[in-house]
Amino acid sequence: MSDAETHPLSQDELNVLTDKIITELKTVFDPEIPVDVFELGLIYKIDVDNDMNVAIDMTLTAPGCPVAGEMPGWVKEAVQRIPELKEVKVTMVFDPPWDPSRMSEEAKLELNMF
Repeated sequence: MSDAETHPLSQDELNVLTDKIITELKTVFDPEIPVDVFELGLIYKIDVDNDMNVAIDMTLTAPGCPVAGEMPGWVKEAVQRIPELKEVKVTMVFDPPWDPSRMSEEAKLELNMF
């Protein structure tokens, strides 16, 4: 194999990268809610391919969210801070619709939703 060929990521490598991605996602907040996008359950999917490209599917708490046009860019900028990654693609999805059951226990505590 030459250096130009792609090597599959091991599960350990994938776990480390996923942890780094989640750490960065936790720096992005919905301006109307004092909780990050990861804990809010707005991140539906994180895929890292063997070429170190990342595809993220995310949603919003409501389709008419005032920052709908900006939040995917914030997520992309945060994840791009990870030096090992190449391309970061963020796709906005609305199916299934977000609901509060997607929030982490931490987010529910922060918002007094118990």
